[in-house]
Amino acid sequence: MAGKFEVYKDKGGMYRFRLKAGNGQVILTGEGYNSKSSCLDGIESVKKNSKKDSSFEIYQDKKGEYRFRLKATNGETIGHGEGYSKRSGCTRGIESIRKNVANAKIVEI
Repeated sequence: MAGKFEVYKDKGGMYRFRLKAGNGQVILTGEGYNSKSSCLDGIESVKKNSKKDSSFEIYQDKKGEYRFRLKATNGETIGHGEGYSKRSGCTRGIESIRKNVANAKIVEI
């Protein structure tokens, strides 16, 4: 089963997306956008920028979990991943994005 981008409107009226792997697990959550077209542009930015190692920033949060941010060329955060207990898990999360983004369909929910 291929990955998919889910586009939705949050409780605050912002458009958001999340990338799900083929198994249904959320592997990337996007930032909020004022319009649907901007949200779709964000998805295109994920497709483009996820190919570059330099677009991912891995860091440890206050709880000591490893997380990543995906950044656009201009330095703005496009999306972020969940927390991982080990850096290697975080790295596998990034690889899962690369694997699933290529053929991911966009679905409105």
